[in-house]
Amino acid sequence: MAGSEPSPSPKILLAKPGLVVGGPVAGKFGRGGAADDDSAQLRSRLPSVASLNLLSDSWDFNIDRFLPFLTENTDFTVVGVIGPPGVGKSTILNELYGFDSTSPGMLPPFAIQSEETRAMARHCSTGIEPRISTERIILLDTQPVFSASVLAEMMKPDGSSTISVLSGETLSAELAHELMGIQLAVLLASICHIVLVVSEGFHDDNMWHLMLTVDLLKHGISDPSLMTSSLSQSSSLGLEKDKLPEHEEYMAIPVFVHTKLQDQDFTPNNFVRLRKALLQYFIPSSFLREHTGNKSDEHLSSSMVPGSQMDSNTIKLYGIPLKKKDDNPRAQHESYFFALWKLRDQILSMKSPSFTRPVSEREWLRNSGKIWEQVKNSPTITEYCRTLQHSGMYRR
Repeated sequence: MAGSEPSPSPKILLAKPGLVVGGPVAGKFGRGGAADDDSAQLRSRLPSVASLNLLSDSWDFNIDRFLPFLTENTDFTVVGVIGPPGVGKSTILNELYGFDSTSPGMLPPFAIQSEETRAMARHCSTGIEPRISTERIILLDTQPVFSASVLAEMMKPDGSSTISVLSGETLSAELAHELMGIQLAVLLASICHIVLVVSEGFHDDNMWHLMLTVDLLKHGISDPSLMTSSLSQSSSLGLEKDKLPEHEEYMAIPVFVHTKLQDQDFTPNNFVRLRKALLQYFIPSSFLREHTGNKSDEHLSSSMVPGSQMDSNTIKLYGIPLKKKDDNPRAQHESYFFALWKLRDQILSMKSPSFTRPVSEREWLRNSGKIWEQVKNSPTITEYCRTLQHSGMYRR
């Protein structure tokens, strides 16, 4: 949550939202009457949903389009998602939003990859697509990482990138594409309360590697509550870094979600092995140091699997089964759809970390734009880019 003290009890989103604030249509469970009239008037004054993207084609941060949807409320939660194409990121966010996919003719808040898009090997999300529910849950969908279609779109004939991911510098498209994924993940770790890190299948650990890289490169990036005018003035007066607030190195809680799991993957032994591998991988990271207090492996070994409760003192792991077209609706509801619902219930009832200082929704957005500039100009990320340039892995 956004306050300096954690909420006394976790906020649980129980009902489907009546108004898709920041979404394309009204939800199924509207209250009716004058409330619907007010909602219609509000929608008529708000910009087109299709124009809400927070990142421009030139990789700059836009706040003007999404700002009218936000308020001075300080009790809100930000949930972001990152992962490769086709793993179900938008589907998960639609579930977190409360979208009822069974309602005929209703468009989801986040576009889902169609069969045609999948057949053409294209992606359907670009930049950062934001939506906000009536319960003040800000959801951030990001363009896919490790995406051949994103790389193809940004590559010039000479192999260089059309997008300057580092301010004023031309890079090869392959290197720029690598840094884009890192920058997006660093931004989410800095401005979200919870980041869903989504992988496909049981054995894909590419997203684990990306998040470990984020942990190594995030140094010096503030959280949105520290980008205030008073702190900026203090910085301009030359105050040393160690005099800034103790919690400057803010880190969102990652939840590692593995999707499209086969029936044989859902065995206790498999999840024990996956859980141990995840914990071993992130032992040196701040994900464990920040959120677990350096507890022993014995206390870190519980994880998020369908049917289990989320322990706030562990690294979070969750599995979602493959949606099988041939299964009967009842079986599907008790497996795939139930797993999505359970994930939604547990994510929205999590005790998420607080930003260092209270901040309103509108301040959060403005300051997130400033943090994006910090990310693009980060000397740590720039040095990492230099290392990759000289590694021989990317064309010059």
